[in-house]
Amino acid sequence: MSDLVAIVYPSEAKAEEVRQRLLKLQKEYLITISDAVIAVKTDSGGIKLNQLVNTTAMGAMTGSFWGLLIGVLFLNPILGVAVGAASGALGGALSDFGIDDSFMKNLSANLQPGNAALFVLIKHMTADKVIKEIKDAGGVVLKTSLDETKEAALRDALASSVERPAA
Repeated sequence: MSDLVAIVYPSEAKAEEVRQRLLKLQKEYLITISDAVIAVKTDSGGIKLNQLVNTTAMGAMTGSFWGLLIGVLFLNPILGVAVGAASGALGGALSDFGIDDSFMKNLSANLQPGNAALFVLIKHMTADKVIKEIKDAGGVVLKTSLDETKEAALRDALASSVERPAA
């Protein structure tokens, strides 16, 4: 079972810094992340999602490979690559995995312009060590599915930091 954590930061740069810290902790086997997305409220009021994986690009790359393979079989590899890339990009753009995009956009609608929310879908984590590593970045917990003890520890650790965004 995975847990969702959403933390608001004063800028996209600060949210990206924390996401990079979490990815580093994942390499140290302290956390296992399924998805990590940064939602930024623009000055015009729109919500921009900065996904960890670009599904359109991945789809195009995979489609190109399969298109080339099929094109070689039918003696037209260039056409196979073009058709494969186009269909793969379309499939990648239409696919969504991890955290639901509409959920993130709805939850981020109340942010102040310029603020960013970091959404992390966590499979497993060593809570005390992870919180210790990210607490100095500050932030305000927007939503979690953690149990009450872990959520309280996270809120207390982030509240101890000086830099706080307006949620």
